[in-house]
Amino acid sequence: MAGMHALLSAFAPIWILTAIGYAVGRSGLLGAQAEAVLGRFVFHVAMPAALFTMVSGARLNTFANSSMVAFAAGTALVCGLGFLAAGRLFGRGTADRAIGSMTSGYVNSANLGIPVAVQVLGDASFVAQIILFQVLLVSPVILALLDSGTGAGAGTKPGSGKAVVFRRMLTMPVRNPIIMASLLGVAVSALGLRLPHALAHSCDLLGAAAVPTALITLGLSLNARPAAPGSAEVAQNTARPERAARAEVAVAVALKTLVQPLTALAVGGPLLHLPEHQLLAVVLCSALPTAQNAFIYAQQYGLDTRPARNAVVASTVVSMGTLSLATWALGTTAP
Repeated sequence: MAGMHALLSAFAPIWILTAIGYAVGRSGLLGAQAEAVLGRFVFHVAMPAALFTMVSGARLNTFANSSMVAFAAGTALVCGLGFLAAGRLFGRGTADRAIGSMTSGYVNSANLGIPVAVQVLGDASFVAQIILFQVLLVSPVILALLDSGTGAGAGTKPGSGKAVVFRRMLTMPVRNPIIMASLLGVAVSALGLRLPHALAHSCDLLGAAAVPTALITLGLSLNARPAAPGSAEVAQNTARPERAARAEVAVAVALKTLVQPLTALAVGGPLLHLPEHQLLAVVLCSALPTAQNAFIYAQQYGLDTRPARNAVVASTVVSMGTLSLATWALGTTAP
């Protein structure tokens, strides 16, 4: 009962802020462009500030351990399967396959992982390592695929595609605020620099807006509205039956909430023989739902946001059961 109460307490802010976003969208209070404007604010301003603050204050050698190997194995497997499923089963292009990969394996480590870890494990140190792993290793791969799938070669002369792809890959850290903020954070951390208090505090305040604004934006997107005529969303949805759309979300949710934690359990248990408490941490974090970042990325790259949005919502519901099951089955040695 105590464990379920802890999980409900951790999930409550997600549901409340998403519901507020939905209600605001229904009321029309923020206008027709609110979702797009808030999404750009999260992607280009608040999220980079949050990532810079987190990475610049972290020790970059903290995620080189056996527990991270088990978590990374599960992440790599389901991200790969999500990428393949989006392409081979649902006919998605490179950029949408990248989002399919992200919805399958990118966990909600910050605003949900931290409170769950504190309540169930007694501390959130492993979650901090996962945040670094996702920011520094997983996100750049996803963003590179999104970049190549949506912008490479557009408007170029025949025969110049490879050169354009190479040039865009080299310049992506400068063009992408997420990667630029992460790299700046790495530089600050590696050099042992300390920011002036006023600047550091400003970054803290700005970064704190990322998660709540992303959840409000997610809630806004739940309001049914017609897409603009001739848009990519209309073109994709016209040829995509509702049954296929539901199946696409179901596959992503199954990979996220079942395959990823089971893979982490198999690698961390029989293969690496992790201690009970570490194994619980790995499986619990692997069972976290899809992060709302997947929706924000899809929105900012002009993709069909419905699969990512629905996967975030559905995996958040399903994960309450898988997290409870993991806690009950593996127990905890936290004080």
